[in-house]
Order: sequence, then structure tokens, then C-alpha cells
Amino acid sequence: MQNTTSAPRTIGSTVKRAIVRVLLVILAVFVLVMLFLYHGSYSKGVRSGVVIKLSERGMVFKTWEGQINLQSFGAVDANGNGMNEVFSFSVESGNDSLLKELEEVSLSGERVNLHYVERYAKLPWRGETTYFVNRVERSGQKVDLDRSPYAH
Repeated sequence: MQNTTSAPRTIGSTVKRAIVRVLLVILAVFVLVMLFLYHGSYSKGVRSGVVIKLSERGMVFKTWEGQINLQSFGAVDANGNGMNEVFSFSVESGNDSLLKELEEVSLSGERVNLHYVERYAKLPWRGETTYFVNRVERSGQKVDLDRSPYAH
């Protein structure tokens, strides 16, 4: 004779299963949001100018940060002074050849085009900005730092 009776489920075990399911859904949503923030790009573009700063920064997470002087060509303020606009960017870790090239153009004063990707959010282990440079296009044109009002 087979025993067809099974132990009845208790209310406690049903509540525990519901809590586990809710926690799994929350965890899955969190993972999907983090993946979106990490890999999603808001925009892509190019900025042209002279790299004026490149440094490794951070206390816990060391990231590479830089600035490029966009040198607004011919634009002057109310006093007749040349206007400068600075664009801050980050470089993702592990991109040593890009860092070396950025360092070279920063020291030479060469005009460059920086290709970048803009991310949706700043994550502390990636960088201090939402703009990440992924390619440098060198122009070969050097800015005369002695005569330029945009010298760094």
C-alpha cells in the first residue's frame, strides 16, 4: 500500500519561499541595473584641443583623469580676452597604450582629437567623470606655447 499523504505545508515555509523569491528578484534587478550603468553609453563624440593634464588619482580606486583645453578659436569675452574651455575626461584602466599616447601629447603640446564615450553614471572604480577617452587622433600640429594665449 502506497502512502499518498504528504506533510502539509506550513505557513512559515510558504513565507520563507516568498521572501527568497522577492530577494532573488531584487538581486536580479540590481545586477541588470549595474550592467546597464557599466556597459551602456549615453553618447559618443570627439573633442579637439591640447591635453593639459593627465594624472592618476584616488584614495581607494586609482583612476586616470585628464583635461583638454578646447581653445575656442577666435572666441573672446567682454574684455577681449581669449576664451578657454576645459573638458575633463577619464581613461579606463588597462589601456596602457592610450595612456602612453596621452602622456606624449600632453608633454609635447600637440593638438589632438580625443574620441570618447559618455556613460550614464560615474562608478568610483572607473573614473571621476562620465566621459571615457578610447582613442587619440594626433594632428602633428604643435601649439606655440610662447605665443599662444591658451598655453598651459
